[in-house]
Amino acid sequence: MTAPNGRQARATRGDDTVSAVVRQWRAVHPDLDTGPMEIIGRINRCAALLQQADDGPLRRTGLSRPEFDLLGALRRTGHELTPSELARETYSSGAAVTKRLKQLTERGLVERRGDARDRRVAHVRLTDAGSALFDGTLPEQLAYETSVLSVLDPQGQDELAGLLGELLGRLEGRHGTLRA
Repeated sequence: MTAPNGRQARATRGDDTVSAVVRQWRAVHPDLDTGPMEIIGRINRCAALLQQADDGPLRRTGLSRPEFDLLGALRRTGHELTPSELARETYSSGAAVTKRLKQLTERGLVERRGDARDRRVAHVRLTDAGSALFDGTLPEQLAYETSVLSVLDPQGQDELAGLLGELLGRLEGRHGTLRA
């Protein structure tokens, strides 16, 4: 079957929830190219399932994924960051970062200090406890994520990482004019 844009329509892959949706759309609109839906729908569904997943290593530490990502940004950069910089590093809103910083400060995992020249600016750093918690959790979290991805062989993982990297680069506007 040829789609309106001249591309050959893809055979529906697998027996996942997106396949069922695509079959339904093909029954209603057989002339539509559902190829984009098969990719974007699966990316969105995977993202939703990963966000709902019970990250065991994080749960044991009492950290949420966004809190872990914030600690990770401080750890990997190796220096203090402002809340605005943390928002950029973690793709979060300023309000979300402020809320997370409050919780992490209360737990003694990060410290905030004011800027000597501009009282409106705060600098955030990991405490020793924050560094220790993050460093102790990261290997376990990576092992958990490795087990999640183990349904794909290493070559499939490399291929998927490359394709997603290419797509993300385009969406971020690095390789052209497309922007989200």
